[in-house]
Amino acid sequence: MARPTTKSDLLHAADDKYKALNELISKLSDEELRAPFDFSNDEKKKEAHWRRDKNLRDIAIHLYEWHQLMLNWVHAHQNGIDAPFLPKAYNWKTYGDMNVAFWQKHQHTSLERATALLDKSHEAVLRLAETFTNEELFSKGAYAWTGGTTLGSYFVSTTSSHYDWAIKKIKAHKKNCKK
Repeated sequence: MARPTTKSDLLHAADDKYKALNELISKLSDEELRAPFDFSNDEKKKEAHWRRDKNLRDIAIHLYEWHQLMLNWVHAHQNGIDAPFLPKAYNWKTYGDMNVAFWQKHQHTSLERATALLDKSHEAVLRLAETFTNEELFSKGAYAWTGGTTLGSYFVSTTSSHYDWAIKKIKAHKKNCKK
């Protein structure tokens, strides 16, 4: 599926990918749910996230925290507060450290709680996206605070694109469990 470029496509892609993610999770066996994620034997999986996330909770929390970034950023700007997308301690070169901080913050969060948080934040992000027009979401320059990209691009990145990332990771975990 091509990256969404309209409000309708954004909402459908986010909803479809979220349903696909949940369907994949619902089909995990008890063994697959219990087994820690381990991609250390795969030389192609060099990015830090392959080592960081050890279970389904870690993925759910990662998605939830990125939803929070989106929600907080948009709400701040709607309230006249000039806020960056990433917390001030981070930038696009160091956001990996932020992801590790999210991971550390939630090491005592249960899978059930993580899943509930993710469900709630997914709905909140979609409700927020629905409040914008197609032009507000996908016209460059609609909002100065989005920089050189569109607001819709941020919504896509924190929903359907991120859900794709999670699906790929869970599928790789399932494959590992069969070995």
